[in-house]
Amino acid sequence: MKNKHLILITLVAFVLGSCARKGRPEGGPKDETAPIMVTANPPYETIRFDDDNIRIYFDEYIVLKELQKQLVVSPPMKNPPLITPQGTPSKYINIKILDTLQPNTTYTFNFGNAVQDNNENNKLESFKYVFSTGSYIDSLRIKGSVADAFDKKEVKEVSVLLYKLDSTYNDSIIFKQKPNYVTSTLDSTNFEFSNLREGKYLMLALKEQANDYIFSSKNDKIGFFADTITLPADSVINKPIRFFKEIQPYKFKRGKEVTKGKIQFGFEGKQDNMNVELLSEVPEDFKSFSQFEKDKDTLNYWFTPLEKDSLNFIVNNLNFKDTVTVFLRKKKIDSLSVSSSVGSVLHLKDTMFINTNNPIVSFDKTKFSLVDNDTVDIAFELQQQSINKLAVFFEKKPKHGYTFKGLPKGIVDVYETTNDSLDYKFTTRAVDDYGSIVLDVKKETKHPVIIQLLSRDEVVKTAYVSESKKVEFTLLDPKEYTVRAIIDENNNRAWDTGNFLLRKQPEQIIYLEAEFKLRANWVQNETFVISDQ
Repeated sequence: MKNKHLILITLVAFVLGSCARKGRPEGGPKDETAPIMVTANPPYETIRFDDDNIRIYFDEYIVLKELQKQLVVSPPMKNPPLITPQGTPSKYINIKILDTLQPNTTYTFNFGNAVQDNNENNKLESFKYVFSTGSYIDSLRIKGSVADAFDKKEVKEVSVLLYKLDSTYNDSIIFKQKPNYVTSTLDSTNFEFSNLREGKYLMLALKEQANDYIFSSKNDKIGFFADTITLPADSVINKPIRFFKEIQPYKFKRGKEVTKGKIQFGFEGKQDNMNVELLSEVPEDFKSFSQFEKDKDTLNYWFTPLEKDSLNFIVNNLNFKDTVTVFLRKKKIDSLSVSSSVGSVLHLKDTMFINTNNPIVSFDKTKFSLVDNDTVDIAFELQQQSINKLAVFFEKKPKHGYTFKGLPKGIVDVYETTNDSLDYKFTTRAVDDYGSIVLDVKKETKHPVIIQLLSRDEVVKTAYVSESKKVEFTLLDPKEYTVRAIIDENNNRAWDTGNFLLRKQPEQIIYLEAEFKLRANWVQNETFVISDQ
């Protein structure tokens, strides 16, 4: 009897242990089959849909992964549907509709790759559920691709929108109303619309922060297809929709004292000859300097410290003028710091710069010296390039060592503070340590072209080309480079972004397909054909 009880307990334990194991049996074939939709209630492609609940059944347990990113409902709903269950395996998906559906409209719930089986995470790719509140299912399609107008890197998860061009349409609709249809590029740069209705449409691409399909020019990038989309005539968009960040209208924010004797005037958007005028009375020996901070919407204003509670200014910009009061409460001056633009190596074509954090009022060249490795004095010139930069000019020799020194009090800043001792050692390389890139530029556009040589997305060299010619970039470090061309349509020697309301596309950027790793003592020859695209 005891043996029978023991056998029974062993069998129960084995069965329970087997049930507890997740996945395939040891040694069995790996499950590589995606889940299959078995049925749905109401059925797939139901017409005259008038329900508020949908349940979709599958042949195995599934989980929903990254549903918020993957799910796209088209047309968009004001109140997003409630999708359950999430976070737990289930053999069904339940969709609770919380919005009033539009009449005579085909709806698509595109789950992307969110539906996966529970064991092996096999994806049910591009799974969607479709129904219509009208008497038929719309069936037209259109596909295309998107691209960042400035950056070559592929950007995923871009929304593509269609607005119906009817009596209710105006250009401001994109700022306040969801589109008629929406899709997403998800994990690629390609998109496809399905179940569309015949008609004329505006097509936009949005790389947005809020994912609400409403354009916010401050936060989002936008692209637009210049021509009207006509369905069913159009089914493929052959050129990528290039999305870009619009320049924001100028908006002054405020002036704020950040350290004693330094005010920062913050603003947003494009500054156009922005400047500040001091209204307050100041002593005769009062000095002030202003300069925009690099890559920030900030105008720095340094001044001789004085005993006042506040200073009054007029802030000017194109079509903007305002009076500003800045309160002075800081006690501490930002002490002078000095740095060199040169590390251990000074390239033969570069200039050595001495940079300071505060404006330079005066400098004494006699307190600076330049010698080579043999301690031989080297003739040099010291010139002020900007309010906080000195340039050191001298004849550089290849494969040579140098030491640049500065004695204390060689530089005096706006606060009458001075530098400590400076000591910078560096060398130059031999000419054959460098390489060269020669571009045979074939210009097939009527506009001038800006040629930029890049390394790790940083511009290393620039050339301006108005006709077909050879462009040489010499004395380059041996490393990887890419080349791009900007078609300068307005001849301002800079890349200009686009504007939707003005229907202005961004200036075209063409990347040379070849990316090359330059070797020392090597000349890389490439042909670059540049034409309007």
